[in-house]
Amino acid sequence: MEVDRPSLSAPGLVSELVRPGGLWRDITVVAETGSTNTDLLQAAAAGAAEGAVLAAEAQTAGRGRMGRPWLSPPRAAVIFSVLLRPAGVPIGDWGWLPLLAGVAAASALRRVAAVEAVLKWPNDVLVGQRKLAGILAEQSGNAIVVGMGINVSAVPAGDAGAGATSIEAEGAGRVAREELLAGVLRELEDRYRRWTADPDGSGVRQEYESLCDTTGRTVRVELPGGRVITGTAAEIDSHGRLVLQADATLTAVSAGDVVYVR
Repeated sequence: MEVDRPSLSAPGLVSELVRPGGLWRDITVVAETGSTNTDLLQAAAAGAAEGAVLAAEAQTAGRGRMGRPWLSPPRAAVIFSVLLRPAGVPIGDWGWLPLLAGVAAASALRRVAAVEAVLKWPNDVLVGQRKLAGILAEQSGNAIVVGMGINVSAVPAGDAGAGATSIEAEGAGRVAREELLAGVLRELEDRYRRWTADPDGSGVRQEYESLCDTTGRTVRVELPGGRVITGTAAEIDSHGRLVLQADATLTAVSAGDVVYVR
């Protein structure tokens, strides 16, 4: 099924976003690919420079966290990945990149689409309790590829579609996908520049906390390997980890599926 929406224009995006001294060096749009993350991970391994952006109108092998499928009709979503090389930032702080991308996405969605987007740790963008966008960060050597899928006019098929929503389903009307993509990339560049220049003083942690819907809730976290922890989401620490409090014990987790208990 194809959606009656204009295709993204790579020349238009390049004209708007690529500039001397800017973060974005190249913006490519393809009609279809298996996974924009996989493509940029391969480019990173081959030595591609920071600042590459790859957007796709459709993915045939898109995936979310924990390897879940993420499939969407052509032109029904904004699907893209970016290649980053955060030289100078301690590797222990790289966990902030998907959270930073979440802040950029939520901020752009609030401004461009006028939806009350919030963040669910570590990397989901919600409206209410419905998932509007997902983020996946993957490492290749000294590079990080951050991929994002934002549901514009349809929700993805498969397991990732459970509890999902779209911009149109939230009553935001017909949002130009190119304007939304450009908005996310602008917001991401601003925060990435501040964060790489001064990870502790960038203000990204405070922005994330102001948009985070997870802290303060009782949650169950399903960790890789099958372990489960239940407790109160107390805070996001300086490394971007979720700190859980269970009785008098504090546990910081860097990855896992969060389920809101209440």
